[in-house]
Amino acid sequence: MKRLVRKHPLAIRWFHWINFPLLFLMIWSGILIYWAYPVYRIGLGDFYLVKMNLDQPTWRQLGINNRLAEGMALHFFFMWPFAINGLLYVAYLIVAGEWRAMREKFNPIQRLAYIGITMMGAGSLLTGLAIYKPVQLSWLTALFGGYPMARFLHFWITVGFVVFFVIHVIQVMRAGWNNFRAMVVGYEVRHD
Repeated sequence: MKRLVRKHPLAIRWFHWINFPLLFLMIWSGILIYWAYPVYRIGLGDFYLVKMNLDQPTWRQLGINNRLAEGMALHFFFMWPFAINGLLYVAYLIVAGEWRAMREKFNPIQRLAYIGITMMGAGSLLTGLAIYKPVQLSWLTALFGGYPMARFLHFWITVGFVVFFVIHVIQVMRAGWNNFRAMVVGYEVRHD
C-alpha cells in the first residue's frame, strides 16, 4: 500500500527554489565581472580545466566579454536577495528546530556539508562586501588580507558553491525521483 509522508516543510522548499535561480544569476554576473580581469584558472601546474583568458573565442560567442558594468550591476542587485534568502534560511533552521533535526535526518558527512555550505555563504557575503566596498569597509578587506586576497577567496568560495551544487544534485538524483518530488511538493511516497 502506498501512502504520502510529509518530508520537507514549505519554508525549506521555498528557500531551496529561491536560492537556485539566485545562485545561477550570481555566478553568471560574477563571470561578467571576472571577465574584465581574468586572472584565475582551475587546474594544477601547467594543466588547467578552465582558464579565463581574454583571447578565448568561446567567451566571445557566449557574449560575456566587455560587460563589466552590467555584471557589477546585476551582481550587486542579486546579492541582496541571495544574502537575505540565506540568512532567513539559517534563521528558519534554528528557530523551527530543523537544525537539531538534521542529526536524525542526515549522516555526519551530510551534516558537515550543510555546515560547510552555511560557512561558505557567510564567507561569500563577507568577502563580497570586502571587494565591493574596499575603502568604506577597509577593516573587513584587511581582515581577509587585502583586496587581492579577498577577491581570490571570493572566487574560490564560488567554485566551492558550484562543486557543492553539482554533488548535491547528483546525490538527489541517486536518491531517486521520490526524493526530488518531496522537495517540490513536500511529501514522499512510502510503500508499506
